[in-house]
Amino acid sequence: MRTTLPLLDPVERAAAALRRGEPVIVDGSDGTPVLVLAAETGSRDRLAALRREPAPVHVVLTHARARTLSIRLYTQGVVALDLPETGALERVRALVDPTADLANPLTGPYSALRITLPTGYEPAVKLAKLSGLLPAVVAVATTAARAHELEDSDRLARVSAEAIGAYDERAARGLRVVSSARVPLAGAEHTEIVAFRASDGGPEHLALLIGDKAGNPPAPPGPVLMRLHSECFTGDLIGSLKCDCGDQLRGAIAAIAEGGGGVLLYLAQEGRGIGLMNKLRAYQLQDQGFDTIEANERLGFDADERLFLPAATMLKTLGFESVRLLTNNPDKVAALEHNGIKVTERVAHAFPTNPHNAAYLATKKAKAGHVL
Repeated sequence: MRTTLPLLDPVERAAAALRRGEPVIVDGSDGTPVLVLAAETGSRDRLAALRREPAPVHVVLTHARARTLSIRLYTQGVVALDLPETGALERVRALVDPTADLANPLTGPYSALRITLPTGYEPAVKLAKLSGLLPAVVAVATTAARAHELEDSDRLARVSAEAIGAYDERAARGLRVVSSARVPLAGAEHTEIVAFRASDGGPEHLALLIGDKAGNPPAPPGPVLMRLHSECFTGDLIGSLKCDCGDQLRGAIAAIAEGGGGVLLYLAQEGRGIGLMNKLRAYQLQDQGFDTIEANERLGFDADERLFLPAATMLKTLGFESVRLLTNNPDKVAALEHNGIKVTERVAHAFPTNPHNAAYLATKKAKAGHVL
């Protein structure tokens, strides 16, 4: 008997298409479909195809990136510029990628459009973020008939602005346990790793249930000693000295084990939510003299793009209602409280600096309010 496989989530399908450099259709809440290419992955041929549409083609940027380029903010959420007439691909790439800013010092001035933008533009930029790409797109408004034609003939991915806007919360609330196993760790031999996955194929997160010295697991509902740790490939895995993430991860595991057990949540939110590729771009900008927050904003991101609803969902699924949180970041305390987890105590969790991360930690203290 032949079975029918479930369709891939429209947001995930559209995000994958953008990563491949393919156009997608985003249906705005105003009823206007927009044809979208990721600025980072679009090709000359794809840009030329967009130009053949009857409406004007625009480059759409976040406010953070626009401020970097001294572009006035006339529109809410995002800004739009006319697509350059010549050398479009190269000029778009230079416009959206700040690692090339010093190599292109005389570009501009840029004039943002002062028109009412299609409502699909801002969700399209959010889709680029979900794709792990630079948060900028090339977009053109089209008609419902033309969108149906492209969807049918070219098999383009199509997604609604509403689905993009709801994606983060839906993925977080849909997290379910898919597997678990006992994994003895250095300094915490009585540990069970519980893997969570969203039903729509979104990011996967891990919970480490660290038992006491006798092997007893942490007992819900709490308050349980807990660490929220965002994954950091460079710090956690290969020992980068540019941050303190590896020290915080291993230090938290040891502290929880020594404190009688607890929980460490390992969230798939690399680079404060901008992804590994963009974090490496941020490192390039830091080498040019920008601090960690300035680097994120020059890339077009907020200073911190992380979401903590996944953490609250995981804790509630595991039965924990209150925690003693190992953190130097008061925003994490507020975020958990906002999402229904009681934080009875903030437990300090700081480590010595080194010559490579001293400026980074000073920025987190001065600009992000970390208690160091």
